[in-house]
Amino acid sequence: MAKKTAPDAAQGAPAEGTAKPAAETRAKPEKPEKPDAKPEGKGEAKPDGKAEGAARPAAPTEPVSKKKKKPGRAPGRGKKLRNQLKNVRQRVAKEGPTPLKKALALLKQIKRAKFDETVEVHMSLGIDPTQSDQMIRGSVSLPHGVGKTVRVLIFCQGDNVAKAKEAGADYAGSDELIKRIQSEGWTDFDVALATQDMMGQVSRLGKILGPRGLMPTPKAGTVVPAGGDVAGAVREFKAGKVEYRSDKGGNVHAGVGKMSFEDDKLADNITAFVEQIRAVKPSGVKGNYVRSITIAGTMTPGVTVAM
Repeated sequence: MAKKTAPDAAQGAPAEGTAKPAAETRAKPEKPEKPDAKPEGKGEAKPDGKAEGAARPAAPTEPVSKKKKKPGRAPGRGKKLRNQLKNVRQRVAKEGPTPLKKALALLKQIKRAKFDETVEVHMSLGIDPTQSDQMIRGSVSLPHGVGKTVRVLIFCQGDNVAKAKEAGADYAGSDELIKRIQSEGWTDFDVALATQDMMGQVSRLGKILGPRGLMPTPKAGTVVPAGGDVAGAVREFKAGKVEYRSDKGGNVHAGVGKMSFEDDKLADNITAFVEQIRAVKPSGVKGNYVRSITIAGTMTPGVTVAM
């Protein structure tokens, strides 16, 4: 029996067993089944639209602002300290230039640091720092020392090594000390001396000792001349011989003792230093040579001295 034709199929439902059109026979893509397990962190939707157990966004944390210290700038001072320093400066300015003994008494009254401060002398000189013949440099022995242990090294050889050690030198020798400084950059000493016959070898240490102000030089009195007293030179620096040198502004500075010294001892040291600076006045200086003299502690304002 013949199958129904297309017009018959169009009139009614297709008969059983008849082939459907190709468009209808195409398999529709199956939809992926929803997983039964709920994803972590998400729950059923609540009426208000928020999912139960949903991860809430973390509250934004405010960045912790830390003030970075700027190099070369001291930390801020409190109001109490600022007022205290202001009163001290006003008191010192009101006194003006004062005699040495009175200036020392005032300096100890305005002391505020807990440690034993160093007393310094600052002299403003009427010299021209650009002129080589007006440079001030040398050393002076203070009558009562500087109040600290001075580590002395001396470059010498032969019998001078034993003499230097008997006089109190911390280090004495020649080749072994030079090699140690060259190889290790060792500068664990405060003063370096040298005999005249050792300067040829010591000159190689200029790049290491020069920037630290430790290079022996005749102008500073740290070179013992041929036939000089090696033991005497060591004793002078161990007792408190101070080096000085004018800076670019024409000023000379030196530490002359500690706050714990008696006023008379400090006065003797300051007087010895000032007289030494006056004695080495260059011949080319015209006008006022010593413009001002100021004494100060490590943490105190300067007090002008009338001398």
